[in-house]
Amino acid sequence: MNFANLQRSIPSLVLKTTIMVNRSTDCIPCKFMDLESRCADGREDQTVVSEFFGSLLRGRSMLPYFMLVAFEACGILRYSLLLLFSPVYYFLNYCVSESSSIRLLIFLTFAGLKVRKIESVARATLPKFFSEDVHPVAWRVFSSFGTRYMLTAAPRIMVECFAREFLDADAVIGTEIQVTKSGRATGFVKTPGLLQRIVKRDALKAAWKGENAPDVGLGVCNDDYAFLALCREGYIVPANTTEMEPPLRKEKLAKTIVFYDGRLVQRPTPFLALITLLWMPVGFILAVLRIAAGALPMSWGYFLVTSLGVRVVIKGKPPASVQDKNGPKLGVLFVCSHRSLLDPIFLSVALGRRITAVTYSISRLSEVLSPIKTVALTRNRDQDAANIRKLLAEGDLAICPEGTTCREPFLLRFSSLFAELTDQITPVAMNNSMSMFHGTTATGWKCMDPFFFLMNPRPVYEVTFLNQLSQELTCAAGKSPHDVANYTQRILAATLGFQCTNFTRKDKYRMLAGNDGSIPVKSSA
Repeated sequence: MNFANLQRSIPSLVLKTTIMVNRSTDCIPCKFMDLESRCADGREDQTVVSEFFGSLLRGRSMLPYFMLVAFEACGILRYSLLLLFSPVYYFLNYCVSESSSIRLLIFLTFAGLKVRKIESVARATLPKFFSEDVHPVAWRVFSSFGTRYMLTAAPRIMVECFAREFLDADAVIGTEIQVTKSGRATGFVKTPGLLQRIVKRDALKAAWKGENAPDVGLGVCNDDYAFLALCREGYIVPANTTEMEPPLRKEKLAKTIVFYDGRLVQRPTPFLALITLLWMPVGFILAVLRIAAGALPMSWGYFLVTSLGVRVVIKGKPPASVQDKNGPKLGVLFVCSHRSLLDPIFLSVALGRRITAVTYSISRLSEVLSPIKTVALTRNRDQDAANIRKLLAEGDLAICPEGTTCREPFLLRFSSLFAELTDQITPVAMNNSMSMFHGTTATGWKCMDPFFFLMNPRPVYEVTFLNQLSQELTCAAGKSPHDVANYTQRILAATLGFQCTNFTRKDKYRMLAGNDGSIPVKSSA
């Protein structure tokens, strides 16, 4: 029985479940949940081939992911263009052909774009959004096999990084895009075209090196019957199942996502994209007003920022500066978890007074706009230690020993320098939440970080003061600086409900930007 006749012969009620295609027998209707029981055990030496969208991912629409690439790699104009053509995309997808709609997305998104920018978004931004929509049953089946192939009509450049790193795929077969000699995408696809139907089957044949056929195939719709016919067992994942099944918890993936980049908090469906575009001019004006409020007395800070829509949650009792036995005033060292560039500013709001902050580096614009004094570290340990001692002699000081931000509930490894310089250490657990824009970036314009955070309709900052470390827990009692730093990291993580890691600034930038995050120090000459 050929597959065209198969589709017509199966009642519509059966199509609402799942069809198992077995080469050795005939086509047997079978519930999707049976798939897990059939494939979960004893498959370590076998091979699985799966479609990506609609099978391993619950969602079948590629539009939100193309919009992410447009926004992060090109900017607001390309993002707006894609939103403008979204009705055309849906018309082509449902009334003409899926192939035409995907070609439209590829052209509008990629035409003229540098390939390295596409690769950067695919590495730093898309994995986070893909991970939030992984189908749990399909993933458990896929992960139970020893050899894993993934097929997709989407450009391979968009999905390969996530598939290999977080789904442990051995090979990714997808649509290849045309690239000019200068490294820019043309917006067209290479021969043989989009990876659909017969093209998908032929691509699998070309990639498959074994003598035996793949053991199990996971498909999405009748277009996938062609490649499923090459497999010993084939399953169609029904649309209603993917919609009802909750997404997989991200920690269940083959690799945990610790770092990611990009400005958008939510996956941009056309409706959310429209809301975002309409809000941006309003949000920018609101951000300017919120930044301008920093010029007013800090004692008014809490009431000013809350009146402008920023929610500040203060927990614990902040300590006052202490007096040294010999007379000179010593400042308190506030050791903070690092969530954004605004951590020391909201710490000052919580204290009701301006304090100095030491930073690794900030943009010149952020330095000018900052309502508090900022001092850049040089990464020369002796020089930085001398500067911090001098600043502590002048008053309170805030420091973020992680050296960079992390958006996920993790704390990076703490530098031990702070523990060597004073025994007046107060840990402060900083946390924030945003609904529209992220206020940090590893690959974008850092000078825009404060603006993007404050452009959120109602951002939240939570400042939790912990008890000052007792003398027995500091270097004054003979503890090593590393022990003090690790202990401080642990109690902050416990307060926030985060996990401690050994990742550093260099690890973050190597993963997201392909460099170690080093910034040349300006010569004093």
